[in-house]
Amino acid sequence: MSQPLLKTDQVLTVAQMQAAEQALFDSGISVDELMQRAGRGAGEIVWRMAAGHKVSVLCGPGNNGGDGYVIAQLLHERDVPVTIVAPLEPKTDAAKKARSLYKGKIAANAHGLSGAVFVDCLFGSGLTRELSNDLAGLVDGLILSHEMSIAVDLPSGVESDTGQCFDRLGEYRCTIALGAWKFAHFSGPASTQMGRLHLVDIGVGKIGSGAYLMPHARVSLPWPAAHKYTRGLLAVIGGQMPGAPVLAAKAAMRAGAGYVKLFTPEVPHSVPASLVADTQALDVSLEDPRIDALLVGPGLGLGDNARERLRLTLDLQLPTVLDADALRLLDYAMLQDAEPETIVVTPHDGELRKLCETFGVAADCKRTRAAGLQAATGMTIIAKGPDTTVHGEGERDGETILTGLFRPASSWLSVAGSGDVLAGIAASRLAAGEDPFDAAVQSVWLHGEAAHLAGAAFTADDLAEHVSQAMAALR
Repeated sequence: MSQPLLKTDQVLTVAQMQAAEQALFDSGISVDELMQRAGRGAGEIVWRMAAGHKVSVLCGPGNNGGDGYVIAQLLHERDVPVTIVAPLEPKTDAAKKARSLYKGKIAANAHGLSGAVFVDCLFGSGLTRELSNDLAGLVDGLILSHEMSIAVDLPSGVESDTGQCFDRLGEYRCTIALGAWKFAHFSGPASTQMGRLHLVDIGVGKIGSGAYLMPHARVSLPWPAAHKYTRGLLAVIGGQMPGAPVLAAKAAMRAGAGYVKLFTPEVPHSVPASLVADTQALDVSLEDPRIDALLVGPGLGLGDNARERLRLTLDLQLPTVLDADALRLLDYAMLQDAEPETIVVTPHDGELRKLCETFGVAADCKRTRAAGLQAATGMTIIAKGPDTTVHGEGERDGETILTGLFRPASSWLSVAGSGDVLAGIAASRLAAGEDPFDAAVQSVWLHGEAAHLAGAAFTADDLAEHVSQAMAALR
C-alpha cells in the first residue's frame, strides 16, 4: 500500500537545490529573507539542544556561514552564551548582512574555546574539495572540545551529491538539513556520521527530483477469501550450500506469501516442517503453473550446475529476486532471455561493482552505480548496506520515483545471513503481488523493522523469526 509523498520527502542534488532556491528568488523572496528562514529555523533546534549552555558557532565565508550568524543571533537574543569563530571573512552579500546583524562575540580562532555545543557552519552543500589542513584541524579541535556537535546542512568536508568525505569526519550528534534533503544525508560514507537528522522547511516546492526519502511502508492484510495460492506461491531455488536458501525461505514464509517451496537437490537437515522441500530435477519442479515468484542465489554456488539452475529460473520469466551467487553468475546473455523489469537484485557494494563491470556501467559512487545499473538493465536494484537505497521506477501520489532513500536501520544488521533474510522478504512480497519497486521498498522497511524488534546482537535466524512481527508493525 503506497503512502503519499510530501514536498519535504524529496532529495535534491546541489544543482536541483540551487534551482529550487532560484525559483523562490524569482517569486520575490530575497536572499536575505531566505537566510533568515533557514538560520532561525536551525537556530530553534540548536537552542533546544543547547538548553542554555555555551555554544560555539564556526562560520565560513559563504551563505552557510551566513546561516551561522543568524543562528548565533537568535541564541544571543535568548541569552544563551554564544561565540562565533570566523577564520574567514564573509564573501557573499547575504553573509555580510547577517554578520552585520549579529551583536555577540566573534573570535578569529578557537584557542581555549570549549562548551556544550559546537555548530558547524563552515561549508555546506556546495563544497567540492577537501579542507585546508588549518580548517580541518579547526573543525576537529572544536568537535573534541565540545560535548556535542551539530552540522548545519552538511558537516564540513562532505560532498553533497555522493556522500563522500573529503576529510576525516568526526561524529555529529545531529545534522540540520536546510530546505530539502541532500543525497549525502542518506547515502555514501558520510551518511553514517551525521547523527539524528532534522529538516528546516524554507518554502522549497516540489520539483520532481525523482529521488525521495521513502515514507514508512504499509502492508495490507490478505483479503477475507484468500487461500495459500491467492496469497502467492514462492519458489526458493537451492543449490550447493543448503543453509542460505533455508534461511531466506524462513524469512519469506513470514513476509506475506501464502506458500513457500524450496527446490533443492537434497533435503537439508534444518528444513522446518512448514517448508516444503522439492528434490525433483529443477526443470520438472519449475513446470508448476502456480508459481508466482522465484528467489535464486543464496547458497547457489558458482559452478556449471549453478549457472544452469540460474538460467532455468530466468527462462521462466516470472517476478524474480536475484541475490548472492546469482549476482556473480548473471551476464548479458542470461538477461536477454529474461524479463528484466520483473527482476529485483540485492547487491552489496562488491556485488554492485561486479554487476556494473558486467553491464558496462561507469559511475563514481554507490548511488550512481546503482542508478546506472538500473537504467542499463531495467532491473530494480536494492543497493544494500548501512545506506541502503532502492533504484527502479515507482509512483506515489502522482510522482515518479526513480530512487528511494531510507533513514539508517540498526547497525546490528551487519551479521552473516542478514542479506539472505532481505532477499527472502523481497521475494515474498513479489509473490504476494507487489510490483518490483514496491516489493523492494517494503522489504527494506520490513528488514529494518525486524532488526529493531530483534534487539541487540541477534543472529540471522533471530532476524527471520521477527519478520512476521515486523509485518504487523507495518500494517
